[in-house]
Amino acid sequence: MAIDDSAPAPNSERAACISPLASRRAIRAGRVQGSTAGFAPGYLQGNLAILPKALADDFLQFCVRNPKPCPLIGVSEPGSPHIPALGQDLDIRTDLPGYRVFRASTDYERVSDLCEIWRSDLVTFVLGCSFTFEDALMRAGVPLRHIDHGRNVPMYETNMPTAAAGRFHGPTVVSMRSFKPSNAIKAILYSDRYRLAHGAPLHIGQPEAIGIQDLSKPDFGDAPVLEEGDIPVFWACGVTPQVAIRNARPDFAITHEPGMMLITDVSAEAAEFSVMATPA
Repeated sequence: MAIDDSAPAPNSERAACISPLASRRAIRAGRVQGSTAGFAPGYLQGNLAILPKALADDFLQFCVRNPKPCPLIGVSEPGSPHIPALGQDLDIRTDLPGYRVFRASTDYERVSDLCEIWRSDLVTFVLGCSFTFEDALMRAGVPLRHIDHGRNVPMYETNMPTAAAGRFHGPTVVSMRSFKPSNAIKAILYSDRYRLAHGAPLHIGQPEAIGIQDLSKPDFGDAPVLEEGDIPVFWACGVTPQVAIRNARPDFAITHEPGMMLITDVSAEAAEFSVMATPA
């Protein structure tokens, strides 16, 4: 089933999705078709990467080598669409507003659920998302313009390479939020507390220094809302592994649509000051 992501979820729907379970059920019912920014405040949201078991070890190694853009918060058993540790009544096949399906190509198909294409060898990886620390910023009185204007956060490919693992490689992708100088300082301090949600920014100001030539033209998401005197602040983004998967060209793979996340039952406090545990 094709999806329509031309508009974000309306504010009324976002306001109704206070709990993670209510959010997932609204998404599953098709009432949410856009960004999940602002949904289920206080809970961890996650990026998605789904791969055949044969590629799972290499992708896990890619996450371990690149913890800032790929903070791992959950992995499924092969073939299971459920990760019980992340949520009650959670189904990977239906509980995100949009997915991208890759088939041995850099091109992809957009779908709204995975029920018809699910396979018994698929392993799901859920990676932390910067939407998690946005709630802390808003509670501190720091405005987030993409949420205020009902937009998806802008995301950009940079000239900062990731550490490759097997076939997985590519540039670091960043998400950008702009602030007045005093609020930029708050954003840096607050986000650093959430290590499973990408932590502190990778770069501040001067987008051209990281290969971004035009802030008004993001590679993913919506154009930013910028005001005079703003400082652009850039965080590592969970679209990074999506680009690595695109570059690897696996025979079959699934990711989330940028900005359309899995909303978990895990409290954001679990991401506060946390560091991903890596295999010995």
